[in-house]
Amino acid sequence: MSLPRRLLASCLIGLVLATSAQAAPPRNMVSVAKPEINLRAGAGTRHPALFTLGRGFPLEVIGRSGNWLKVRDFERDTGWVHRPLVGKTPHHIVKSPRANIRSAPSTRSRVLGTAENGEVLRTLERRSEWVKVQQDGGPRGWVAGRLLWGW
Repeated sequence: MSLPRRLLASCLIGLVLATSAQAAPPRNMVSVAKPEINLRAGAGTRHPALFTLGRGFPLEVIGRSGNWLKVRDFERDTGWVHRPLVGKTPHHIVKSPRANIRSAPSTRSRVLGTAENGEVLRTLERRSEWVKVQQDGGPRGWVAGRLLWGW
């Protein structure tokens, strides 16, 4: 193999390895399926409640103990939830101070409303770097994915 072909092959192999090393495995996500649940300090009701979470709040599963899930939220707080209280309905939470909800997946499209930091939005569709959401009691529209956390 000639030097230019070897160099090209070496570059392509390096690019493939770098890309695959950066690709994160999909997160195991759940969302709160009840009107309100407790995030606990340990796996069981004898452990104190750290926070109360509302319906739809997205959580990343990072561990298990019996029928309890160790989870992490968008602020990287961790705790435990009882598995029957969460489900697989996708939701996102606003991680920026404010997010515009737009009529189409573009910064040039009309703003239909806004969502505030910590607000939970029902996930309807994903398209490239945009997420179509339904705001509780508000508009259905598109939010830039970089402003959200969830799945």
